Amino acid sequence: MDTSSWVFGYGSLIWRADFPWLERQPATLSGWARRFWQGSHDHRGVADAPGRVVTLVRAPDETCLGVAYRVESRVFDHLDQREKNGYERAEVSLTLTNGEDVDGVVYIAPIDNFAFLGDAPLAEMARQIQNSTGPSGRNIDYLIELANALRDMGAEDPHVFALEAAAREVRHP
Repeated sequence: MDTSSWVFGYGSLIWRADFPWLERQPATLSGWARRFWQGSHDHRGVADAPGRVVTLVRAPDETCLGVAYRVESRVFDHLDQREKNGYERAEVSLTLTNGEDVDGVVYIAPIDNFAFLGDAPLAEMARQIQNSTGPSGRNIDYLIELANALRDMGAEDPHVFALEAAAREVRHP
């Protein structure tokens, strides 16, 4: 009996897969867009100065490129802990690069969670990211790693790339 599932990574799970996986493939998720609208109090910021990390928001005309991992069910204990700061599991349909549609799981931070920051002017988000640090490191490193991983995959993500450019222009206080 196969007890494996697909999990979709669209943020740090693309470039920091700190869990065992059985298979890894680029994949797309239709109807969603990646946005730096989730606060990070536990990884890339702290309680009184959260960083910004990505979540998915509904966008009917968009497709989010990421990575799908086929994992054994026991891996979800680790992922649930890693994605605990406002994220919830959601069942989705993913399209793998070979064109196969598979059922999967994605962690999404809904807009009503305690850490949701929402949209803000680009310069404001860039300053917050450039100046935030948490137990997992500097927030700017998260942004740059994600942007580089997306470029390596050939992804077009104007939100991430514009935010990266703006954050590189921020001067430290």
